[in-house]
Amino acid sequence: MELIYFILAAYGLTQILIYGSIFNNIRPHKDWLKGAGKLFYCPMCMGFWSGVFLFCINGWTELFTFEHKLVNALILGCLASGTSYLLSMLINDHGLKLFHRRKNE
Repeated sequence: MELIYFILAAYGLTQILIYGSIFNNIRPHKDWLKGAGKLFYCPMCMGFWSGVFLFCINGWTELFTFEHKLVNALILGCLASGTSYLLSMLINDHGLKLFHRRKNE
């Protein structure tokens, strides 16, 4: 259950940082720092750093507890990146993203 809480928290944090209108004024432009600003527009990139951040603060929460080791930070960052990207590709403001493609005849 702890892993599900972690995944949902990482997804939520990623969504807020990338799409939250409260951050529009402080979110850097994509060209900032020779392209490093793209981090703030990519759910996969921001998902990784959200996961690492949540790992670092896991001692102050009872939702999830992971042993403080560098390999755990890397693994949880990767897990948060993948699941944040997957969920952001499946869900938008209007619910599930469902596309129907027709074969060109």
